[in-house]
Formats: sequence, C-alpha cells, structure tokens
Amino acid sequence: MDIQHLVDRLEDLIDEGRHVPFTKFTWIDEERALEIIDQMRISVPEQIEKAARLINQRDRLMAQANEEAARVVDLARERSTELVERDAIVQTAKNRAANIIEQARREAEVVRGEADTYVMEVLKELEGQLIRNLTVVRNGIAKIMEERESSRARMQAVYEQAEADVAAVTQEMVEAMADGAAPPPSTPPAPAEPPPPSE
Repeated sequence: MDIQHLVDRLEDLIDEGRHVPFTKFTWIDEERALEIIDQMRISVPEQIEKAARLINQRDRLMAQANEEAARVVDLARERSTELVERDAIVQTAKNRAANIIEQARREAEVVRGEADTYVMEVLKELEGQLIRNLTVVRNGIAKIMEERESSRARMQAVYEQAEADVAAVTQEMVEAMADGAAPPPSTPPAPAEPPPPSE
C-alpha cells in the first residue's frame, strides 16, 4: 500500500477523534492507529524496494551506454584502420578516426550523465517523502503515548481522591463514637467520574 495513503488515513483518524474540552488532547481509536502504523512499517520496505529497482534500472542504462560506446569505438577503430591502409589519405584517416572516437566518448558520457541525473532526482524525491512520512508516524506515536500517560494520571488522581474521601468519613465516625455520640449520618461523596474511555 502507498505510504502517502497510510499517512492520509492516520491524519483522518486524528481529525475524527473526539476533542477533550479545555485541553489540547483528542481521543482517538488506539487500535486503528496502531494498525495503520503497522501497515506503514510494511509499506516503507516496499518504497525501499522501489528505489532498488530504480538503481537497477540505472545500472542497466549504464551497461547499455557502455556497450553502445564500445560498439561505436570499435566501429571507429575499424574505419580508421581501413582509412589508414590507404596511402593517399593517411593523415585524413587519422584525424577522422580521432574525431569519431572522441565523439563516441562524449556521447557515452552524456548518456551516463543523464542516467545518473534521472536516478538521483528520483531517489532524492523518494528520500524526502520517506522523511516526511517518518516524521508524521513519529509524531502520531508520541501523541498517542502522551495521551495514554495523561489518562493514567487522571485516573490515578480520581482513585486517590476517592481514598481520601473515604478516609475522612471514617475518621469522622471514629471521632463521633469516641465522644459517645451516635455516629452522624454521613453519605460518602460520590466519586469523580473517570474520563470517558478511548474510542
């Protein structure tokens, strides 16, 4: 699956999450988020394989360019040999042979340069995309971990408050019984509602 599509799905999941009032936090479906992240881990090697295919393509282009250059050079040498054998145009043959060889060398350099430039541009674009996608994934993981820790802290605060309320009521009853009076009717305070579970 395309890594960009997975990033879009992760962004949609965050946008669909329920915002916690008066905070910067948003409740999201952790299972869905982790599923998308797992798919990203599978997709990234596919992108790397695509880059490897491009490198192989470049190598094939380089090999073809070298073969073509060698063929042209061989042809130039054959033609130069034929021309040299003619006594009347020996110098002309040498000059033409040198020009043909030089032209073949330049053409081979152009082909190799164009192949290298093409592959370099594709790899740079792929590198930038992978870096952007990796940043999105890391930010998503950090946000999920931050929200998980915040939820644990709020739950712990609720439990500690409930324990403190129960201890206070118990102390009042003990003091009332120590004074010889009937324990005052006391209704323990309702525990604070825990935060809503993650969707």
